[in-house]
Amino acid sequence: MAAADPASAGPAWDWDVRDPEVQADQLRAYDRMRAGCPVAHSEHLGWSVFRHADVEAIALDHATYSSRVSAAHPAVPNGYDPPDHDEYRTLVDRYFDDGDVAGYASSFQTIARELTDALPDDADVEFIDGFALDYALRTQQAWLHWPDYTQLALRDWVARNQRATLAGDRAAIEEVARDFDDTVRRVIADRRAQPATSSGSGSGSGDDPTSRLLRETIDGEPLSEELIVSILRNWTVGELGTMAASVGILVDHLARHPDLQESLRNSPEELTAAIDEILRIHSPLVSNRRVTTRPVELGGRRIDAGERITIFWASANRDEAVFGDPDAYRPEVNAPHNVLYGRGIHACPGAGLARLELRVALSALLAGTRRMELVPGPPDYAAYPASGFHTLLLRITR
Repeated sequence: MAAADPASAGPAWDWDVRDPEVQADQLRAYDRMRAGCPVAHSEHLGWSVFRHADVEAIALDHATYSSRVSAAHPAVPNGYDPPDHDEYRTLVDRYFDDGDVAGYASSFQTIARELTDALPDDADVEFIDGFALDYALRTQQAWLHWPDYTQLALRDWVARNQRATLAGDRAAIEEVARDFDDTVRRVIADRRAQPATSSGSGSGSGDDPTSRLLRETIDGEPLSEELIVSILRNWTVGELGTMAASVGILVDHLARHPDLQESLRNSPEELTAAIDEILRIHSPLVSNRRVTTRPVELGGRRIDAGERITIFWASANRDEAVFGDPDAYRPEVNAPHNVLYGRGIHACPGAGLARLELRVALSALLAGTRRMELVPGPPDYAAYPASGFHTLLLRITR
């Protein structure tokens, strides 16, 4: 990870996110890059940006840093720029209305309690596969009212996509995308074939998100199947990994800080602020991509038009220039600068839904246990582009 001369505009590579030293502990690697080479060039990612000020500036300047980074699989709406972005963002925002989101609390609570009750008492459990991923899959299915077969497809997608992305295998990435798109198209075909029915496991009610999308229009025209697939892909594969990672990160942090764990057990009203701050310290979403529309200078580096930019949220949220000690837990002080859910026109539309899911999960875990402890051993971190933990061994005491 040796840094090149920051004034250089040459093609030399400053770092490699796939380096075993980086993968061993992504957060510490990003801390080192932020200090030594805050705008870094690499073969795999183009230009990586690590400082809070630079990340925020890029996120707020969509004219210079375009989100149209993929012609093959543009994400709707966050893969668009204005003016195309705006109508689609307005459409998508309707699905995350605070009142509608609150209506899912009961079903999420049932899922969280069932999974918590299934955890073994006074025994070791692998928490990612044994709780976090199941919780992410089941709450997503509850929100979308998708059939059971999609859980298997999504679980498979998570593993295959992470392997392909880390390897930089474009053919494998395309294959994984096509396979999951086929699953989404199957759901769409099921909805089109079914009349509105009463809500049930995997059945559409006529008001479920997929059925509603089939009735949406832009400029008086129905959404094409390609656009519907893109939106649903973004809501599923785009969020599943970060939700599972978030639950694992939160529990790991509380297991490492038993005083905070006990404090939140006794003061659940503080959970929302605590969750945002813990996920600032260890971000579940590592990065997003942009492409320059004109030549720019960033962190002393000269970057041409058409260059790939990777903004590292996971680094920006640990920037000492903004937060001081990045590992210090200070929810009230740090909240205004926390970029957990992004910045600008592409800030996460589902932030309210995510906060509800996380608050419900942690509430159930804290209420259903007396203590959550880490099993001794080195952390098994997830590999980029994922965050959090590949596995997380816990001991639960009720």
